[in-house]
Amino acid sequence: MNWQADWGLRFRMFLTMFLLFALYIVFAGVLTLYLTDGAGSLFIFAALFGSMSLVQYYYSDTLALRSMGAQKVSADEYPQLHGSVERLSQQADVPKPQVAVIDSNVPNAFATGRNQKNAVVAVTTGLMDTLERDELDGVIAHELAHVKNRDMMVMTIASFLSTIAFMIVRWGAFFGGGGNRGGKGGGGIVVAILVSLVVWIISYLLIRALSRYREYAADRGAAAITGNPGALASALMKISGKMDQVPKDDMREEAEMNAFFIIPIKSGVVGQLFSTHPSTENRVEQLRDLEKQMATI
Repeated sequence: MNWQADWGLRFRMFLTMFLLFALYIVFAGVLTLYLTDGAGSLFIFAALFGSMSLVQYYYSDTLALRSMGAQKVSADEYPQLHGSVERLSQQADVPKPQVAVIDSNVPNAFATGRNQKNAVVAVTTGLMDTLERDELDGVIAHELAHVKNRDMMVMTIASFLSTIAFMIVRWGAFFGGGGNRGGKGGGGIVVAILVSLVVWIISYLLIRALSRYREYAADRGAAAITGNPGALASALMKISGKMDQVPKDDMREEAEMNAFFIIPIKSGVVGQLFSTHPSTENRVEQLRDLEKQMATI
């Protein structure tokens, strides 16, 4: 159930995080350089937004479950599902998360929670109806790998300053308006807004790349937990095929939750271009390669 570490994947994740860190250092430096009197308002706004983000992060499990209409269920209600989560949690060496079910025909799953002790794994009724037991185990193991890798925390930290940059672009004129400022003059806020726009665009693309790398890592984690990468590959193909049949007025309304789903809800060409997930074909190919590697061990 162990395999040689994918150092190429680890390097890509490290490089992406490093580039994000460097980008935010430059961002902070430019704001400090060009903002004078308007800096106070913008930084107060950033602090307030940061506080709201921390609250959202702290209650991420509750917010995510409510937005998807997920209900936490007991072992008496879904004994087989609870049994699978408990067994796979032991194999993953993580505390058993709470279990939630979404009453939807769309086959999907996600994990949420700010840390391993406050995690929730949610699956749809459509997922349980669509997959065989070993395939469902593969999906649950994928979500447990996200929990084990602390992906909720990683992605929240990675996206925090990006979101602040976006809000500065959106509200910068309001907070920085009012004529010329001291020092750099009124042009300072204009420069800050333009830099914030560039920072947001670049960080948006980097965060999407980081998210896709972490999906690959969760797939590898699921293979290690179950010892059966082929089952997850089969599940992904089944889920992907079903997702193409999702009505536009169904779970597509929850497209902002894409980063949490096992398979993202597609929303046109643009949605696929900036997807938080790698293509199903690439994921299946890598899982098949893992299956071959494990067969030779």
